[in-house]
Amino acid sequence: MSFDFSIVRELRKRAGLTLAEVSEQSGVSPSVISKIERNQTSAELDTLFRLSRVFDLNTTDLISLAESRTAQKTKAQPYESGDFHFQRIQYNNLKAFKANAPKGATIHRPEIHADNYEICWVFHGRMLIQLPKERHEICCGESLQFDGALDHTYEALEDCDFMIIHLNKANRF
Repeated sequence: MSFDFSIVRELRKRAGLTLAEVSEQSGVSPSVISKIERNQTSAELDTLFRLSRVFDLNTTDLISLAESRTAQKTKAQPYESGDFHFQRIQYNNLKAFKANAPKGATIHRPEIHADNYEICWVFHGRMLIQLPKERHEICCGESLQFDGALDHTYEALEDCDFMIIHLNKANRF
């Protein structure tokens, strides 16, 4: 795996900091920071830890930002649940389901879940989403976000085209 720590320069410039200021805040010498920014040296874990704190990141976030930044391509896969028909794509931080459902179709306690936020965006028709203490009717052009861990039910009030997005919750321990 290749790493590109020029991201440190980008973070430093976005924060409006000089090499000297990052050095002062991190305890890492300006020459080492400069070499890291130009990918002329390998950074030790302790150095990355100290640099990440300057930018209010944890070390794994800084390393993730430095990982080879190439685009990721995937192909949609069919998925069905009840009367709902989906095309599903998946990446590390989200799953997206483009769907259609006939009037009257329901899904209770959808089975594809993790600790994430869920967003339902209706493109055509009307959808009823029931949560433990709430009921929301959303129609064309509207969306609803909620905690996916909550018990919830989808009901198509009309023939519907919509998208469901599962977005991973950040910084969960």
